Amino acid sequence: MTFISETARAWVDVDLGALVANARTLATLTGARLLPMVKANGYGLGAVPIARALEAVDPWGFGVASVEEGAALRAAGIDRPILVVSPLLPDAVDAHLAHDLRPAIGDSIALLAWRARSAKPFHIEIDTGMSRAGIRWDDGAAVRATSDALRGATGWEGVFTHFHSADSDPASVVQQWERFEHVLGALPRRPALVHAANSGGALRGGAHAADLIRPGIFLYGGDAGGTAPRPVATLRARVVAVRRVEAGDPVSYGATWRARRSTTVATLALGYADGFLRAAPVGGSDAVPRLVELGGALVPVVGRVTMDMTMVDAGGARPAPGDVATIYGGRVSLDQQAAAAGTIAYELLTALGARVPRRYLETS
Repeated sequence: MTFISETARAWVDVDLGALVANARTLATLTGARLLPMVKANGYGLGAVPIARALEAVDPWGFGVASVEEGAALRAAGIDRPILVVSPLLPDAVDAHLAHDLRPAIGDSIALLAWRARSAKPFHIEIDTGMSRAGIRWDDGAAVRATSDALRGATGWEGVFTHFHSADSDPASVVQQWERFEHVLGALPRRPALVHAANSGGALRGGAHAADLIRPGIFLYGGDAGGTAPRPVATLRARVVAVRRVEAGDPVSYGATWRARRSTTVATLALGYADGFLRAAPVGGSDAVPRLVELGGALVPVVGRVTMDMTMVDAGGARPAPGDVATIYGGRVSLDQQAAAAGTIAYELLTALGARVPRRYLETS
């Protein structure tokens, strides 16, 4: 049996048509232009092909988390505005300028450092309750210092905040928006671009969409507390070994799982080095089963996930080496697989290993 190299063991199919459809859903719901987040290598799926596909929705620009991520997009010919959403450190001003990147500025020291070196565009971040970065909404001295430093700043293009619970707590969105508006009223002017809504915020409609929305996980097929997205990533792995085990036989390191009956165990060419996390419960009365799709059936993961391989209990089925299992993106969704691993969709996508080929597909 012969396979092409990219599907010889494990791979992920990336549906670019579904990605664009998800982006259009958010644009329709909010009426706002998109600033898609393509940080962390496009949530693990490839920042450059993701950004190129999203050109179909005419985004304002793209969001990244580091200068290096922005530089990679520039090297690939992406010429739209790129906002580095991590807080600017004064030592990084020149690196931002070298690659024509817009900084996110969250304190007056960084603001003065940027203005001393450049009149190019920048965005100010306001912390309205995330308590992660930005000028704190209730720090009157910091707000006043920022307001003073913004006077006459021709490069001041945008201001933003970040919702911490838009997918689960509508009241928190209202509270954060009120705090945001209060700070905006204390600044010298309202800049051209005001933005706050992430995926969860955008799914609530246009009330807090402002001038731009910053979608992330919804674009990539993850649940964000509203309209269901179209699946984008489908992770698959081949069966590389099959064996019959008897009652009491152990499977994998530590012998943490033993067969209760005679059964068939299939080994998949996928492990934690590929992004299928080991740190998840297997078995136990309160554990969410970790299931994969194999031969049209849902079968459980058994024993510890290893670096390169994972075992599943195929029961009475007779899988063969070369058969393909679907880990998520089929009958098991990305979010279901994440829940079973005790984590979130973001982590599963960004954990995808470098040796897992990304295959880009187009659907209508």
